Amino acid sequence: MCADEQDRAQRQADRMWADDTASRALGIRLGDVGPGRATARLKVSATMLNGHGTCHGGYLFLLADTAFAFACNTRGAAVVAAGADVEFLAPVREDDELVAEAVERVLRGRSGVYDVTVRRGDEVVLEFRGRSRSLPTT
Repeated sequence: MCADEQDRAQRQADRMWADDTASRALGIRLGDVGPGRATARLKVSATMLNGHGTCHGGYLFLLADTAFAFACNTRGAAVVAAGADVEFLAPVREDDELVAEAVERVLRGRSGVYDVTVRRGDEVVLEFRGRSRSLPTT
């Protein structure tokens, strides 16, 4: 990776973050970003708990999806999700600190595949595989 690629990835992330009111409003914090990769963090609050006293899966999906979105938009093109699959592996509770790490696995033409691992400390609590599609240029 060259400095230009890293600079472009960071500029793209900064632009997206400025407009990402959903992630910011929920307390997600953007971490390290580079070409084809990104991290995002979230501290689980009481308002995110479901009827079982664990974090609602939608919030966990949102955290993973945010890291995915930033990872797949680091190369300059406007990219959206084409689909995603998620595996919930462990319950998450109030005050848990989560880190989502997204990594590009395949980028071919306008399509990409990204894996996101969400951890609480060293424990993996969620695995996410996202499929991306870049928007056609006009």
